[in-house]
Amino acid sequence: MNGRGLLAKWGLPDLAGNGRFVTANVMDSLGNGLVLAFTVLYFTTTTSLSLGSIGAALSLGQLVALPAPVVAGLLIDRFGARKVVVAANLVSACGFCAFLFADTVGEIVAVQFVVQAGSALYWTSSRGLVLLASRPGDQARWFGFIGALRNIGGGFGAAAASLAIALDTGGVRLLVLVNALTFVVAAGLIAGWRPPAGAAEGPRANRSTAGEGAGGGYGAVLRDRRYLRLVLANLAFVLAAAVLPVLLAVYITEVLHAAAWLAGACLVGNMVLVALVQTLVTRVTEHRRPRRVLALAAVANAAAFAVFGLLLAVPGWVVAAGLLPAMALFTLAEMLSMPPSSELSASLAPEHIRGRYLGVFQLSWTVGNTIAPALLTMLLSHGPVWPWVVLGALNLLAVPLVLSLGDSAPEDETGQEPVLPAAPTEQSATS
Repeated sequence: MNGRGLLAKWGLPDLAGNGRFVTANVMDSLGNGLVLAFTVLYFTTTTSLSLGSIGAALSLGQLVALPAPVVAGLLIDRFGARKVVVAANLVSACGFCAFLFADTVGEIVAVQFVVQAGSALYWTSSRGLVLLASRPGDQARWFGFIGALRNIGGGFGAAAASLAIALDTGGVRLLVLVNALTFVVAAGLIAGWRPPAGAAEGPRANRSTAGEGAGGGYGAVLRDRRYLRLVLANLAFVLAAAVLPVLLAVYITEVLHAAAWLAGACLVGNMVLVALVQTLVTRVTEHRRPRRVLALAAVANAAAFAVFGLLLAVPGWVVAAGLLPAMALFTLAEMLSMPPSSELSASLAPEHIRGRYLGVFQLSWTVGNTIAPALLTMLLSHGPVWPWVVLGALNLLAVPLVLSLGDSAPEDETGQEPVLPAAPTEQSATS
């Protein structure tokens, strides 16, 4: 079996000519893993501010950055996704460098705003880069591969951060500098990358005036009820994903009274499974309609939350065993949902204003991640079963929303409805 056939067997896309793009994703995810999970700890170590003040400042900075995806959409349509990704990485690098000088509440708000704005610019435009890297029928594999790659990079970043924190204040400051450097390197790699797939990476002629006519602008996105159904459904997946960083550890230790190591094992197990199995799951599902795969992911999430809730009724010695199927279902849902949601977010958008569509889609992530900590902890305070009931219900409500979606963009200016290219057969992929 040749190299191309081996890639296809493992559900990997054809990587030829995309080395810089792949390496940039590793560097970017490494940078995110290095600091984002330890931001609160950084400021408690390097400033004299109270924990409450730091938390409020970080939340306010994130709140101010909420409109960033809307701005990103405009920039993508005017300058192209690749240039926006380069700018986003440089903005993030500047934001993290500014961490070194932030020691008041106002300064923390400002640097958090810059970092979150850079992150929003990146995530909004990064899906467009996958379209540039992929070949016809290869999009799902690329989205799955990038998701697995980012899990690996983020995991290594978090591990490196844990070691650096052991060095006390000097270690966390070094961590921030290294983190800023990773974003600079990622920006340089993307700037020097030339997509081999022959896709147009620059703004089309009509992009500079997109939004001025009746068929462009954010008004067109808001009138597209089908796309808004996708955005609304994705909010359920975003809130589901927030279970890992927000809810899982406190639920296992404080509610189920299980050992703390179980929470760590669940987090590590999730990361390892996504890193190792994501591309294989994508290979199995790539010939299925994206909306049907996404509906299956929502059902798997609901089933996982049902198991999490049922653990309240079992003896303590059963909890460890019960967490296994719950986490398996949760991780399966994550692996099923990532590629089709990203694919649909791009394929359902008309090309001439795709940036604006992706900006609205990214809002579901920024809004969801902003409200998730408050929502999930509030539900938990009302009773340990309520987070699982609400999350399960939201994911079940997402099923009819995603099943009502099509798999291609709305009618374009020619009046013909474009159809996504068919995924390659196993024979053609391995030839």
